[in-house]
Amino acid sequence: MGLLVDGKWQDKWYDTDKTGGEFKRTTTTFRDWITPDGSPGPDGRKAVPAEAGRYHLYVSLACPWAHRTLITRKLKKLDDVISLSVVDYHMGEEGWVFSDRPGAIPDDVLGKQRLYEVYLEAEPTYTGRVTVPVLWDKQQDTIVNNESAEIIRILNTGFSAFADNAVDVTPQEHLAEIDRINAVVYDAVNNGVYKCGFATTQAAYEKPFAALFETLDMLEERLSGQRYLVPSKAPTEADWRLFTTLIRFDAVYYGHFKCNQRRIADYPAIDAYMREALPVARHGRDGEFRAHQGPLLHQPQDHQPDRHRAARAEARPRHAAWAGERALRGLRPCVISHPARRSAAPDGPAAVPPHRRASARSPAAPAPPIPSAPAP
Repeated sequence: MGLLVDGKWQDKWYDTDKTGGEFKRTTTTFRDWITPDGSPGPDGRKAVPAEAGRYHLYVSLACPWAHRTLITRKLKKLDDVISLSVVDYHMGEEGWVFSDRPGAIPDDVLGKQRLYEVYLEAEPTYTGRVTVPVLWDKQQDTIVNNESAEIIRILNTGFSAFADNAVDVTPQEHLAEIDRINAVVYDAVNNGVYKCGFATTQAAYEKPFAALFETLDMLEERLSGQRYLVPSKAPTEADWRLFTTLIRFDAVYYGHFKCNQRRIADYPAIDAYMREALPVARHGRDGEFRAHQGPLLHQPQDHQPDRHRAARAEARPRHAAWAGERALRGLRPCVISHPARRSAAPDGPAAVPPHRRASARSPAAPAPPIPSAPAP
């Protein structure tokens, strides 16, 4: 991933020599808002009004940060309100580029060939990383926002005149808990896999590696007692932000980023939770995970595939029952190819674990507390 310096493209990676081998993610810079009437956004931030057809979303299918905005756009039924471009899944020496490969959608707003050219259209002397997602204002010819965490909240609340308002991924009664979970999951899981994969010293790798699996263990315990990360009736923003990392974990982060102590498949509750979300979040385009290839940068830590062996054995009939519940609810079953999960569903819905039943979504037992996020 390169960057722009005073409007000039440079194919340079993060300088980890200055950070002791640690990966330090840079802060996004375009942070305006969209509100229903153009009134100021959070903290009095500058905002523009929501209008159908005025805004355009640039994404990559390989990117979990962009994926969360695609999910929110879909859930809120904004496909016909906010247009879309998808860059090529492969990031080369020119960064994200547009192509005619399967899954890509060209830039039919500005006609650019490279994403950094979109940034330059907004700010000709821009200095910084060129990342997705990007929310573009066709009327003012500029970037409204390029921070995924904020874009999903803009999509959730800013387009109420056009969106499906029956879906609310940040319900007010759960917002404080969502924010608390987001902070922990972001640091240790969403960004934690990158801190492992992009570290350039062994010490800089081992610290986030330990935090990642400690947090996954905590999430496994929590999701063993309740359906979602907060005791809500439907998935919230916290669930979708976690999901886009989980769905890439075994395919990408486990090997390529050396997050290889355990797979998500080795966590029965997390695995079932992820699979339940998959039909809603699936975008089904080729190349979603192809962009991740690379050499071994550091010595992998101890692999512990059997840590949850007893729990997995106990969970097999529950997973089968969960698939049976999906059929009873008229939902398309996920294709489950892992041998440990090829078992016949028990008869009737009675075998469905309490917190996986459609009629009982509140926690079966108090969930473990989410720890405080580390200080920045």
